[in-house]
Amino acid sequence: MSVAIHAEHDLSGANTLGLPCLAEHFAAPRDLGELREALTEGRVQGWPLTLLGGGSNLILPQRLPGLVIQPAMDRWWVEAGAGDTVRVTAEAGVGWHDLVMALAERGLWGTENLALIPGHCGAAPIQNIGAYGVELGEVLESVHLLHLDDGHEAVLRAGECGFGYRDSIFKRELSGRVVIVRLVLRLSRTPRPRLDYGDLASRVVKKPTPMAVARAVCAVRREKLPDPAELSNAGSFFHNPVVPAELAQRLLDEYPALPHFSQADGRVKLAAAWLIDQCGLKGWREGHFGVHDRQALVLVHFGGGSAVELLAFAERIIERVQARFGVTLQREPRLIAP
Repeated sequence: MSVAIHAEHDLSGANTLGLPCLAEHFAAPRDLGELREALTEGRVQGWPLTLLGGGSNLILPQRLPGLVIQPAMDRWWVEAGAGDTVRVTAEAGVGWHDLVMALAERGLWGTENLALIPGHCGAAPIQNIGAYGVELGEVLESVHLLHLDDGHEAVLRAGECGFGYRDSIFKRELSGRVVIVRLVLRLSRTPRPRLDYGDLASRVVKKPTPMAVARAVCAVRREKLPDPAELSNAGSFFHNPVVPAELAQRLLDEYPALPHFSQADGRVKLAAAWLIDQCGLKGWREGHFGVHDRQALVLVHFGGGSAVELLAFAERIIERVQARFGVTLQREPRLIAP
């Protein structure tokens, strides 16, 4: 067998929350053949399977039994399409931010607002990553995947992925049933800057390049969000809640400064960070975890903590927000059960 399978593999450096975790068995397949080998070995041995991307949006237990597979296929390439369209294919193990910056450098429009989002390309469709007014589903053409039950390959068009706000079919019907092996993105050579979110427009020149927009996004994110390499975190820990219009109006009557965004279905999205901040929790620390002092949506790990402690800490935040505003926050990072 050409794929290496390691025993008792340390995953503490493979998740941006820095939680201690040991994988009973671990493989990092470098191509589709090695991926199939690892999956076959896991089935033969009867090992439960856990798929791991860049570890940026998940909570790991102290030990994962069975087999953990982290795809390491890291090739990407560009193909000309019709007119000004350019198709980009990226394998699952490609670093998302590295890809975004390389595409921006080539003058391709579409992903620049998604700069500095941590993780790998294979995990990007799972939560339909989004930032600064753009979501992956807007530039995604298709997802190539492998079914775990019988190993057959399939392709889903973007419209078949059930994309929503931080949601997709990969979180629901296909959860635990497929492994994403590559993405196809549809980008453009025609300038299409999206600068209507926050203060992006004031940070770039009148006719910006994709790289100028990407660098502006990086600057904003670095000002507001801690670098996981310096202070362990999983980015935004809570979804921005979407509530009925009646509840939103009652809250706005009492809190006119509450940031809110009307949705197509009539509901209203609220800013979770504002709700947490109003509860006096920005900068709050308890034990090994805390709320970041510049961005209340981010929970940080100071080291030495566990998933159990983190979840208990998050639950206290949820309870405080619920008690004051009648709004229930939902956790964004995915919890991996042992």
